Amino acid sequence: MTAHKDHKFIRIYIVEDEPLIAETAKMALEFYGMKVLGISEDYDSALKHIQDKQANMVLLDINLQGEKDGVDLAITLERLNIPYLFITSQTDPSTLARVKETNPLGFLVKPFTDSGLLSNIELAWHKIALEKEEYILIRSEGERIKLNQASILYLKAFDNYCYIITLDKEYLVPHTLKHTAEKLNAAIFKKSHRSYVINSQKIKGIKSDSVVVEDIDVPLSSTYKKDIKDLLL
Repeated sequence: MTAHKDHKFIRIYIVEDEPLIAETAKMALEFYGMKVLGISEDYDSALKHIQDKQANMVLLDINLQGEKDGVDLAITLERLNIPYLFITSQTDPSTLARVKETNPLGFLVKPFTDSGLLSNIELAWHKIALEKEEYILIRSEGERIKLNQASILYLKAFDNYCYIITLDKEYLVPHTLKHTAEKLNAAIFKKSHRSYVINSQKIKGIKSDSVVVEDIDVPLSSTYKKDIKDLLL
C-alpha cells in the first residue's frame, strides 16, 4: 500500500496504554504520510491534547489507564464531534454493553497488521469526507448550479466577476472573488494571490512564484507564500 494524496490531511491522535502497540501504529501511519499528533495513555491527557492539537481523527483503545476508559472518552469525543475508531481486544460483557451505546467509525481488533490499520483508517476517512461534503450554489450563464466544493481547484478574479475552475469546467459567476470565496469553507480555501483563491486540499507542490494545484500552476505572491507553505507541514 502506498501513501494516498489525502493522507496528509489526516491529523490523528493515538490513545493507547500499551506503548509497543502505540508506537507501532504511529510508525505505520507516519510511513504512509499521515500526521500523528501524539500518544496518550489516559483520558485526561488524551482529551487535552486532542483538543489543543486539533485532531480530526482519534485511534482509541477501549482499555486505558485511570478511572475513565476509552468508552468514557468516546462519549466525550462524540459531544465534541471528533470522529474516532476503537482499538479492541477481549473485554468484559459490561464494557461491551457500554461500547454498543457509542458510534465509532470502526473497530480495529488486536493484534492488527499495518495493512489492516491503514485500511480501517482510510475507510473511516472516506466516511468522514462523505458526511462533510459541502456545496455552493452559483449562477453561471443564466443557469443555477449546485457545485460540490471538493471539485473546485481554484477561483480567479475577473473585474467584478469571478471564475470558478474545476477539473473539467470553468464557471463565470457574476460576483467578485471576495464575495464568492466567502461562501466556501474557509478552512480549505486559501488566498495564494490577491486575485486567486485555491483549494488547499488539491495542492501538489510549491514553486518560487506559483503553487501547483493538481497539475495547474496558480500564481503565488510573497504575501501569502508562508501561509501556503505552512499548509504542507
